[in-house]
Amino acid sequence: MAGHEIPEPADRKQVADPRSEPRTVEESRPSCDPAFRHGVVVGFDGSMSSERALAYAIGMAGRLSSGLIIVHVANRLPTTVWAGCEPPVFVDVPDHRTEVLGLELACADYLSDVPWVLVERGGDICHELEEVGREYAADAIVVGSTHGLVGRIFGSVAGRLARRAQRPVIVIP
Repeated sequence: MAGHEIPEPADRKQVADPRSEPRTVEESRPSCDPAFRHGVVVGFDGSMSSERALAYAIGMAGRLSSGLIIVHVANRLPTTVWAGCEPPVFVDVPDHRTEVLGLELACADYLSDVPWVLVERGGDICHELEEVGREYAADAIVVGSTHGLVGRIFGSVAGRLARRAQRPVIVIP
């Protein structure tokens, strides 16, 4: 009948158009945003070496006309893992540092030239940086170097990442 529609029952759910839904899991991730696909991943914790790495990564992303994926890894693993032992349990402690870093980065003028996203992860720093690089099909991972006694004893993040990563790793002194 022209001009008349049969009302849907209130308890009936609307069926989504299958053409509008993502076809794969990867298409539903924010990493599929063209601005961040083949972007530059940078590890950032607010230290001086990570700030230098961030500055280099901003320039690199600008030259490549790609996005910047800033990764803060809250190391929630016990110290036995750093010594090479298997973790007995994962320590799930809330990390408010990512929220503080996000606010600092949002207010920073130097990030206005490139699209960027802050990703928080928990766990082993090397594994998580490589995992984010894989998810975003990153062109490179940029990290700052580690100085001091801790880096000499347990090995630096940059050194471990350079040995195991499946994409280029740029270490900024």
